Amino acid sequence: MGTELLRGQNHPLPRTRLEILISAEVPVLAAAALGDERGLVHDARRIAHAGAPVLPGIEAPRAAATEHRVIADLNALPGTVHRVTVLLAMPERAGTGGRFGATASPRATVTDADGTEIVRFTLTGLDAESAVVALELYRRQDDWKVRAVGQGYADGLAALLADLGLPRAREVAEAMGEAGHPAAPQPPPPETRPTGGPVDYSHPRRHESPAPAAPAATTGPAGEPPRPVAGDAAGWSMEERLYNQVWGMFEDLARATAALRSAADFAAARLDRELDAALTDPRARIGGAADAAREAARARHDELVGRAQAAYECDLAQLTAESEVVEPALPPAYARWDNPVWHAHRMPADPPQAVRLGDLHLPESAPLRIPMLVRLPLERGLWVDSGATPGDFGGSAERRRRALEVAVALAARLLAVHPVGEFAVQVVDPAGAGAGPLGTLTRTGTPTGPPAHGAAGVAQTLESLTRRVDLVRMAISGGAAEALPDGFDSARRLLIVNDFPHGFDDRALTRLRFLADEGPAAGVHLLLVADRADAGAYGPLLDPLWRSLMRLTPSPDDHFADPWVGHAWTFEPALPPHGSAVVQQVLSGVSAARIKGK
Repeated sequence: MGTELLRGQNHPLPRTRLEILISAEVPVLAAAALGDERGLVHDARRIAHAGAPVLPGIEAPRAAATEHRVIADLNALPGTVHRVTVLLAMPERAGTGGRFGATASPRATVTDADGTEIVRFTLTGLDAESAVVALELYRRQDDWKVRAVGQGYADGLAALLADLGLPRAREVAEAMGEAGHPAAPQPPPPETRPTGGPVDYSHPRRHESPAPAAPAATTGPAGEPPRPVAGDAAGWSMEERLYNQVWGMFEDLARATAALRSAADFAAARLDRELDAALTDPRARIGGAADAAREAARARHDELVGRAQAAYECDLAQLTAESEVVEPALPPAYARWDNPVWHAHRMPADPPQAVRLGDLHLPESAPLRIPMLVRLPLERGLWVDSGATPGDFGGSAERRRRALEVAVALAARLLAVHPVGEFAVQVVDPAGAGAGPLGTLTRTGTPTGPPAHGAAGVAQTLESLTRRVDLVRMAISGGAAEALPDGFDSARRLLIVNDFPHGFDDRALTRLRFLADEGPAAGVHLLLVADRADAGAYGPLLDPLWRSLMRLTPSPDDHFADPWVGHAWTFEPALPPHGSAVVQQVLSGVSAARIKGK
């Protein structure tokens, strides 16, 4: 997640190929002006806007919209350009009276070309302004920086352009406003949907050709939105369409909640300003003028918050309806354990595109759970934290048991959704403390062998997997992956390590860190069950290990942030219903399929 800037702050830009993502509650115009050392723009041809969107090194949006993407290649800018000013203007026909203060605060996010967020800035404190400078990208010697500006102009776009030194600013502003309103505005195509994070929707085996159209939503009664349809997204298969649809729901809820929070923050800030103004005006203190001013301010606050809440509830109702049709249609890799799809489970012929780790929700929409899907093969190891969390009041032994149950349920899911022989599980349990939860795995014989115990078992298992990773890496780097030894088991490995760091010496720790860093590319994935406090004696030595792993929790915890607006999402693990034997049944099916396939 990038740095949150306040007005006036700057930040170095580590890349020169950038995307500036603009998000607003209502359609706005976005443009970029190319200035000299003082930021002055001497010619209208130095402004990229809807009527002339492409200039050397810069590309602006082609119409007013609520979501914009300005693309910048700083190395391709003319040598005389030292400053890029990103500006926003409120069209008069936006239904806001031409004022940014009548809507939720716009948001600007700068990412690199791969979608990695660098900085973000919320343009708060706007009121009567109808045009605003959002950001400046400026050159300092050979380096570029970004500055959060947020300077508004009540006299509109013409005043802003005049302040930049542009001749005939009013004529240029009028031309830009007209160009931003095509006769028949069309929604942007799905593939141009800005994400602000490294979200890759492509399937590993997807062909380089346009994806088939998604099924159309069915028409609802007059005046109501269309009824949602499962698989209502682009993709080459139903699985891929459902994956993209879930990510779309995740993004829609994130942005809707951001708009609600921004509106509430703005309304509260405006109320404070108006109450302060009423108290500082001596004339308003006499008679009932002060009370009337305060009541009017509170009424404006309640009206804005009410409109924002109503819009949010409308969005939430639509997303809830979509979830109710999507959840039952999910394949096993994406489905909850209480989904009937598990009762008819059969081993697949191909590995899935992604796997469900749990559910995510926000406090404003707690009943709505969005599946947390991660792409396969896993690019990072996983860590189920058995330590205490703010909302967890259980004892240490109970937390460790629940954490291991999360790991076992995830291992069972991965075994069940991969073809027979393409995925294997190994277990390290140095003190034998996890015998109860691990029995779900060991009773069916699905691991490659019994859990490794003691320091000797830890060392032997890690040495074997380290040699495996080294062998695969050498084969891949030498372009001879087909030259691996005869009988080499090419199945991907999931190593479950329980009760870490018990049983680990310095050599074992070094090997574990090696597996965490290099294992995923060679088909070896780590699933660590540990309380970080237990490894406190190692100090910062293990910090790189913890950072390399994706942290999961056995109880709800708000430690995940989305890649769009950075909300703190509450995570809940994917566990079977209490008393259910579905995991045991699925593992028995996996074991039977293995025996049959031998």
